[in-house]
Amino acid sequence: MHDKEIEDILEALLYVCGDEGLSIQDAARVLELTEDDASNVLLSCKETAFNVNRGLQIKQAGDRFFFISHKKAAPYIEKLAEIPERSALSQAALETLSIVAYNQPVTRTEVDDIRGVKSERAMQTLLQKALIAEAGRAQKTGRPILYQTTNRFMEYFGISSLEELPELSTTDNEEKANDADLFFDSLSFSNNESTS
Repeated sequence: MHDKEIEDILEALLYVCGDEGLSIQDAARVLELTEDDASNVLLSCKETAFNVNRGLQIKQAGDRFFFISHKKAAPYIEKLAEIPERSALSQAALETLSIVAYNQPVTRTEVDDIRGVKSERAMQTLLQKALIAEAGRAQKTGRPILYQTTNRFMEYFGISSLEELPELSTTDNEEKANDADLFFDSLSFSNNESTS
């Protein structure tokens, strides 16, 4: 691979790693480079013109590298944050919420594994809306955070207990996820109608 191709791949890796960042060791392993070479390429990306006038920049903290927004975007990001919350949940948020509801307490990695894609943004939305909350730490390597639904979740969907969630009749994970999505979608729709 030539340098430009490596930089492009690193950019994509930084994006998918999100808030957790990309470690030099992981970059080296994925790109089949030595750790010194991976570190040099990451530092080069951080220092190049890519970072100077773009909306996203690369920041280093220890041996991890992250995307951060450029400071010139701060006032616009603040304006976006001030926009009142929309009542409807996105499809990704509904999928994530159904996984948490049926598997709680559950880690974000477990949610990602069930969905087959990263759920970080959807989890943040659900946390901000107080539909899920932290429920301690898992007793496994790294002690990841566990998540569960909240009383606000039951209020939002008009149920009084988790026992009111329908049983998922099939053992196929994809079909279970589809059944749960349809259930939450219908609850979300009727709830939004009743509050409008």
